[in-house]
Amino acid sequence: MAEQTTIDISSKEHALAVYRAMLRARILETKLGNLYKAGKIVGGVYLGKGQEAVSASLGTCLEWGKDVFAPLIRDQAGRMAFGEDPLDTTRTYLGSAKGPMRGRDGNIHRGRPQDGMFAMISHLGAAVAQVGGALLAKRLKGELDGRVGATCIGDGATSTGAFHEGLNFVAVEKLPMVVVVADNQFAYSTPSERQYACENLIDRAKGYGVGGHFVDGTDVLTCIEVIGHAVEQARAGGGPQLVVAKLLRLSGHGEHDDGSYVPQQIREGLYGRDCIEVGREQLIEKGWLSEEEYQQWVEEINAEAQEAVAVAQREDAPNPYKEDWSATASESLRGLQ
Repeated sequence: MAEQTTIDISSKEHALAVYRAMLRARILETKLGNLYKAGKIVGGVYLGKGQEAVSASLGTCLEWGKDVFAPLIRDQAGRMAFGEDPLDTTRTYLGSAKGPMRGRDGNIHRGRPQDGMFAMISHLGAAVAQVGGALLAKRLKGELDGRVGATCIGDGATSTGAFHEGLNFVAVEKLPMVVVVADNQFAYSTPSERQYACENLIDRAKGYGVGGHFVDGTDVLTCIEVIGHAVEQARAGGGPQLVVAKLLRLSGHGEHDDGSYVPQQIREGLYGRDCIEVGREQLIEKGWLSEEEYQQWVEEINAEAQEAVAVAQREDAPNPYKEDWSATASESLRGLQ
């Protein structure tokens, strides 16, 4: 039987871990955005700016090598909170053969499946069933006790058949899974009123027969409490939990998009707040973080991000003339373990 993880989500240490993961993600992604604009990154760059509180609150509650996590495109903070090395990030974005995907897949499609972090699937909503399947497999092998699975999707993904089928499956099987919906009010450029007719996506939880939780995704301390509680419930045998976090994407859909379709009124509204700034003020007000400590963190994290970029830039891309590209050869799979 697996030993159950106990996390004090109300503690200063936990809150600081969440916020540090948020800051690490923001600083690293800012560098990635600059590299994209400088023509150093091939493919798209999709930033989690504005979603860090939700993502990090989820990732910090999960245990690397034990739980199962399927992050989406805006989950850099959750990835880092879960345990992803920033070198995995930069190596994948910059095409290094030493990255987790060995330079064979683009940017966000990276993972460490042997450690419980699945590579992202671009077919939105599919990760719900994927994580559910992994949890069911653990149950059949007698390895499920004390473990939890999680994924974080956007509001647009809730309109897909894959989301419905996946959530229905995990609900029927009563699997210990947390599905976090980052409702950023736009599916790319399509506004919420063209996506769903219910007043709030959390209204769907009852229909699926799962636990439902709603949170202001810009409020860091509340995200920590609500998402942490949802993970605790799932881990303790309470079945699947659906968390809907209302927020706003503080950049375009990707760095190729200026987000000009977002009305100024929404940008200036409650959910247009920057969770990085909100969290900093909250932690300083509680006496858990000083201005000096914050500035020290920024310096340390900047150095970490710069080093990760520098290392990846010095490394070679995969050589198509020398590599064994077989998907089944043991040598090919070694980089994914």
